Amino acid sequence: MSYWNTVGAAKTFTHPLHREWLADVDRSARVLDYGCGYGRTMAELSDLGFSRVVGADISSALLDRGRHDRPDLRFDLIASPPAVDRPAASFDMILLFAVLTCVPGDEDQRALVAEVRRLLAPGGLLYVSDLTLQTDERSLLRYARSPGPHGVFTTGDGAVCRHHEAGHLRQLLADFHLIDQRRIRVPTMNGHQAEGIQVLARA
Repeated sequence: MSYWNTVGAAKTFTHPLHREWLADVDRSARVLDYGCGYGRTMAELSDLGFSRVVGADISSALLDRGRHDRPDLRFDLIASPPAVDRPAASFDMILLFAVLTCVPGDEDQRALVAEVRRLLAPGGLLYVSDLTLQTDERSLLRYARSPGPHGVFTTGDGAVCRHHEAGHLRQLLADFHLIDQRRIRVPTMNGHQAEGIQVLARA
Protein backbone atom coordinates (compact mmCIF):
# COMPACT_ATOMS: atom_id res chain seq x y z
CA MET A 1 0.00 0.00 0.00
CA SER A 2 2.89 2.38 0.66
CA TYR A 3 3.75 2.41 -3.06
CA TRP A 4 0.34 3.85 -3.95
CA ASN A 5 0.65 6.59 -1.34
CA THR A 6 4.09 7.64 -2.60
CA VAL A 7 5.47 6.85 -6.06
CA GLY A 8 2.20 5.45 -7.36
CA ALA A 9 0.20 8.52 -6.38
CA ALA A 10 1.77 10.49 -9.25
CA LYS A 11 1.14 7.94 -12.00
CA THR A 12 -1.10 8.45 -15.02
CA PHE A 13 -3.61 5.67 -15.71
CA THR A 14 -4.64 4.92 -19.26
CA HIS A 15 -7.01 1.97 -19.69
CA PRO A 16 -9.70 3.11 -22.14
CA LEU A 17 -13.41 3.16 -21.42
CA HIS A 18 -15.24 1.39 -24.24
CA ARG A 19 -18.27 3.62 -24.59
CA GLU A 20 -20.19 1.22 -26.82
CA TRP A 21 -20.57 -1.15 -23.87
CA LEU A 22 -22.20 1.64 -21.88
CA ALA A 23 -24.64 2.85 -24.51
CA ASP A 24 -27.64 1.00 -23.05
CA VAL A 25 -26.75 1.41 -19.38
CA ASP A 26 -29.15 3.64 -17.46
CA ARG A 27 -27.42 6.92 -16.59
CA SER A 28 -28.96 6.73 -13.12
CA ALA A 29 -27.35 3.32 -12.45
CA ARG A 30 -25.40 3.04 -9.21
CA VAL A 31 -21.78 2.75 -10.34
CA LEU A 32 -18.69 1.85 -8.31
CA ASP A 33 -15.22 2.41 -9.71
CA TYR A 34 -13.30 -0.02 -7.47
CA GLY A 35 -9.64 0.97 -7.36
CA CYS A 36 -10.54 4.34 -8.82
CA GLY A 37 -7.16 5.99 -8.24
CA TYR A 38 -7.49 9.70 -8.88
CA GLY A 39 -10.84 9.29 -10.62
CA ARG A 40 -9.91 9.45 -14.29
CA THR A 41 -12.54 6.89 -15.31
CA MET A 42 -15.08 8.31 -12.85
CA ALA A 43 -14.71 11.71 -14.48
CA GLU A 44 -15.32 10.22 -17.92
CA LEU A 45 -18.41 8.39 -16.67
CA SER A 46 -19.72 11.58 -15.08
CA ASP A 47 -19.11 13.50 -18.29
CA LEU A 48 -21.09 10.81 -20.13
CA GLY A 49 -24.09 11.56 -17.91
CA PHE A 50 -23.76 8.92 -15.18
CA SER A 51 -25.07 10.67 -12.10
CA ARG A 52 -24.46 8.15 -9.30
CA VAL A 53 -20.78 7.30 -9.56
CA VAL A 54 -18.70 6.45 -6.49
CA GLY A 55 -14.97 5.74 -6.42
CA ALA A 56 -13.12 3.67 -3.85
CA ASP A 57 -9.40 3.08 -3.44
CA ILE A 58 -6.82 1.98 -0.86
CA SER A 59 -4.60 5.02 -1.48
CA SER A 60 -5.45 8.17 0.48
CA ALA A 61 -2.94 10.09 -1.64
CA LEU A 62 -4.63 9.14 -4.91
CA LEU A 63 -8.04 9.95 -3.42
CA ASP A 64 -6.80 13.38 -2.30
CA ARG A 65 -5.57 13.99 -5.85
CA GLY A 66 -8.96 13.01 -7.20
CA ARG A 67 -10.85 15.21 -4.76
CA HIS A 68 -8.66 18.13 -5.77
CA ASP A 69 -9.13 17.54 -9.50
CA ARG A 70 -12.84 16.69 -9.38
CA PRO A 71 -14.47 17.98 -6.18
CA ASP A 72 -17.88 17.17 -7.68
CA LEU A 73 -17.20 13.41 -7.44
CA ARG A 74 -17.36 11.11 -4.42
CA PHE A 75 -14.23 9.25 -3.34
CA ASP A 76 -14.19 6.67 -0.51
CA LEU A 77 -11.22 5.05 1.19
CA ILE A 78 -11.04 1.23 1.28
CA ALA A 79 -9.79 0.92 4.84
CA SER A 80 -9.76 -2.88 5.09
CA PRO A 81 -9.15 -4.30 1.59
CA PRO A 82 -10.88 -5.79 -0.21
CA ALA A 83 -14.02 -4.86 1.76
CA VAL A 84 -16.00 -1.78 0.79
CA ASP A 85 -18.17 -0.40 3.56
CA ARG A 86 -21.45 -0.78 1.68
CA PRO A 87 -24.35 -3.23 1.99
CA ALA A 88 -24.71 -6.14 -0.39
CA ALA A 89 -26.24 -5.36 -3.81
CA SER A 90 -25.40 -1.65 -3.50
CA PHE A 91 -24.33 -1.17 -7.13
CA ASP A 92 -25.69 -1.83 -10.60
CA MET A 93 -22.27 -1.67 -12.28
CA ILE A 94 -18.72 -2.07 -10.96
CA LEU A 95 -15.52 -1.25 -12.80
CA LEU A 96 -12.17 -2.94 -12.09
CA PHE A 97 -9.72 -1.01 -14.24
CA ALA A 98 -6.12 -2.24 -13.86
CA VAL A 99 -6.95 -3.44 -10.35
CA LEU A 100 -6.27 -7.17 -10.55
CA THR A 101 -2.79 -6.39 -11.86
CA CYS A 102 -2.14 -4.62 -8.55
CA VAL A 103 -3.32 -7.63 -6.50
CA PRO A 104 -0.79 -10.34 -7.39
CA GLY A 105 -1.81 -13.17 -5.06
CA ASP A 106 -4.37 -15.81 -6.07
CA GLU A 107 -6.18 -15.78 -2.73
CA ASP A 108 -6.30 -11.99 -2.60
CA GLN A 109 -7.69 -11.85 -6.13
CA ARG A 110 -10.41 -14.35 -5.28
CA ALA A 111 -11.34 -12.34 -2.19
CA LEU A 112 -11.56 -9.17 -4.28
CA VAL A 113 -13.82 -10.77 -6.89
CA ALA A 114 -16.02 -12.21 -4.12
CA GLU A 115 -16.41 -8.74 -2.64
CA VAL A 116 -17.34 -7.33 -6.04
CA ARG A 117 -19.92 -10.10 -6.42
CA ARG A 118 -21.37 -9.20 -3.00
CA LEU A 119 -21.61 -5.53 -3.90
CA LEU A 120 -23.31 -6.08 -7.27
CA ALA A 121 -27.07 -6.18 -7.46
CA PRO A 122 -28.55 -9.25 -9.19
CA GLY A 123 -28.08 -8.78 -12.91
CA GLY A 124 -25.50 -6.04 -12.35
CA LEU A 125 -22.61 -5.43 -14.74
CA LEU A 126 -18.92 -6.03 -14.08
CA TYR A 127 -16.48 -4.26 -16.40
CA VAL A 128 -12.88 -5.50 -16.07
CA SER A 129 -9.88 -4.02 -17.84
CA ASP A 130 -6.52 -5.60 -17.15
CA LEU A 131 -3.22 -6.82 -18.56
CA THR A 132 -2.48 -10.22 -20.03
CA LEU A 133 0.81 -12.11 -20.15
CA GLN A 134 3.32 -10.32 -22.38
CA THR A 135 5.61 -12.15 -24.79
CA ASP A 136 8.50 -9.70 -25.13
CA GLU A 137 11.91 -10.64 -23.73
CA ARG A 138 11.87 -7.95 -21.05
CA SER A 139 8.60 -9.21 -19.59
CA LEU A 140 9.63 -12.87 -19.74
CA LEU A 141 12.82 -12.10 -17.82
CA ARG A 142 10.86 -10.21 -15.18
CA TYR A 143 8.39 -13.08 -14.76
CA ALA A 144 11.25 -15.55 -14.38
CA ARG A 145 12.97 -13.49 -11.67
CA SER A 146 9.88 -13.13 -9.47
CA PRO A 147 8.47 -15.68 -7.02
CA GLY A 148 4.79 -16.50 -6.87
CA PRO A 149 2.35 -17.18 -9.70
CA HIS A 150 3.57 -16.90 -13.28
CA GLY A 151 3.20 -13.33 -14.50
CA VAL A 152 4.08 -11.64 -11.20
CA PHE A 153 6.94 -9.13 -11.35
CA THR A 154 8.29 -6.02 -9.64
CA THR A 155 8.58 -2.76 -11.55
CA GLY A 156 11.75 -0.71 -11.46
CA ASP A 157 10.18 1.71 -9.02
CA GLY A 158 8.91 -0.93 -6.62
CA ALA A 159 5.35 -1.92 -7.54
CA VAL A 160 4.52 -5.63 -7.39
CA CYS A 161 2.23 -6.38 -10.32
CA ARG A 162 0.76 -9.30 -12.22
CA HIS A 163 -0.02 -10.04 -15.84
CA HIS A 164 -2.65 -12.70 -16.35
CA GLU A 165 -3.18 -15.91 -18.27
CA ALA A 166 -6.55 -15.84 -20.03
CA GLY A 167 -7.58 -19.08 -18.31
CA HIS A 168 -6.84 -17.61 -14.90
CA LEU A 169 -9.08 -14.63 -15.60
CA ARG A 170 -11.87 -16.91 -16.82
CA GLN A 171 -11.60 -18.93 -13.62
CA LEU A 172 -11.69 -15.80 -11.47
CA LEU A 173 -14.87 -14.64 -13.18
CA ALA A 174 -16.53 -18.06 -13.39
CA ASP A 175 -19.51 -16.90 -11.31
CA PHE A 176 -20.35 -14.20 -13.85
CA HIS A 177 -22.03 -14.50 -17.23
CA LEU A 178 -19.74 -13.27 -20.00
CA ILE A 179 -21.35 -10.70 -22.28
CA ASP A 180 -18.40 -9.53 -24.38
CA GLN A 181 -14.63 -9.16 -24.39
CA ARG A 182 -12.08 -7.23 -26.40
CA ARG A 183 -8.32 -7.08 -26.71
CA ILE A 184 -6.57 -3.77 -26.12
CA ARG A 185 -3.06 -2.36 -26.33
CA VAL A 186 -2.44 0.24 -23.68
CA PRO A 187 0.43 2.29 -22.22
CA THR A 188 1.40 1.11 -18.75
CA MET A 189 1.80 3.51 -15.84
CA ASN A 190 5.56 3.52 -16.57
CA GLY A 191 5.15 4.31 -20.25
CA HIS A 192 5.58 0.90 -21.89
CA GLN A 193 3.09 -0.58 -24.35
CA ALA A 194 1.29 -3.69 -23.10
CA GLU A 195 -1.33 -6.14 -24.28
CA GLY A 196 -4.54 -6.24 -22.29
CA ILE A 197 -8.09 -7.46 -22.23
CA GLN A 198 -11.45 -5.97 -21.33
CA VAL A 199 -14.34 -8.10 -20.17
CA LEU A 200 -17.99 -7.19 -19.71
CA ALA A 201 -19.94 -9.65 -17.59
CA ARG A 202 -23.22 -9.87 -15.68
CA ALA A 203 -23.77 -11.05 -12.12
